[in-house]
Amino acid sequence: MKYNPQIHHRRSIRLKDYDYSQPGVYFVTICTNDRQCWFGEIHDSQMCLNQLGKIVAQGWLRTPEIRPEVILDEWTIMPNHLHGIIIITHQPTPPNNHVGAHRRAPSQCAPNQCVPNQPQFRRKSKSLASIIAGFKSSTTKRINQVRATPRVPLWERNYYESIVRNTEHLEHVRNYIWANPYRWKDDPEYSSSTLINSFDLPF
Repeated sequence: MKYNPQIHHRRSIRLKDYDYSQPGVYFVTICTNDRQCWFGEIHDSQMCLNQLGKIVAQGWLRTPEIRPEVILDEWTIMPNHLHGIIIITHQPTPPNNHVGAHRRAPSQCAPNQCVPNQPQFRRKSKSLASIIAGFKSSTTKRINQVRATPRVPLWERNYYESIVRNTEHLEHVRNYIWANPYRWKDDPEYSSSTLINSFDLPF
């Protein structure tokens, strides 16, 4: 999908006084600290997850198990960031209700407007911010255990979010996420990435 500033622009002003715990569809992008490429590499337009990337994928898929009000739609893990669509519902949903994960999950090899959401001192329960914070915390803890690097930040402090307005917008975002590995060198996160030599990893 060709870069579209109406979908992919990330510097606009987020909605003031919007309740991000209310039911809705949200497009989020979560980047690694200093844009370091920790999660694998792109080969032949496919994302090949390394051990750290697989831990992140497992953590993402566990989100609806921990928070029954959450449904996962389209998502993908890139070398230094994750794109995903999160649906917050009124009622708990059945287990394994991962709309997009089973359709277009990242290969294992063998938005209208998105802006940083700065962390707040108090996060509203079941809000988008609390969902992202829980995911970041669990994956950081697990990866730091694997790497024997306690208290080292894995993710940058903020994240990017966009409210998906309608079905047409949802399809645009889904296609953008699905096509991300194909357009990696055109991705805004590619130019600012820090490549990690695989030999620097302890596995």
